[in-house]
Amino acid sequence: MLVVSNTSPITNLALIHRMDLLRDQFGRVLVPDAVRTELERIPNSTANTSIEGARREGWIELRLVQNQEMAGVLASQLDRGEAETIALAIQEKADLLLIDEREGRVVARQAGLRVRGVLGILLRAKSTGKISSVRAEIEALRRDARFFVAPALEEEILRAAGE
Repeated sequence: MLVVSNTSPITNLALIHRMDLLRDQFGRVLVPDAVRTELERIPNSTANTSIEGARREGWIELRLVQNQEMAGVLASQLDRGEAETIALAIQEKADLLLIDEREGRVVARQAGLRVRGVLGILLRAKSTGKISSVRAEIEALRRDARFFVAPALEEEILRAAGE
């Protein structure tokens, strides 16, 4: 499965010490240059070390966006990381785009891309037995990553997880 990721799913999972879920589910994750730059600016040294380790091991892989014009057009409505991520996913004909931000998800779906966010990664991890509680991971996201999830969405996710 060819997967491209925006910054937030990687950062959020690194902040709660769950980078293993990305590797287990996808094997390899491509990121554009703008995401690499954003990942390097994370102020949390533990998360930084975890992300850098994944890059050194080669399962988070930098890929350059060829169509900078498309990325520029997308950047007029999204931040640069989201724009390059969507452009890269289109370029690579990715099977899945990892992105959490609502506006980016809307644009990605309009471009015909399949999207999943960190909550979808947690749901899949629960269904495969890699984690025992989605609720506990959401609490860790709130506490350690300052992650926001709307109450209605949280209820829906927890219901899907059987919690």
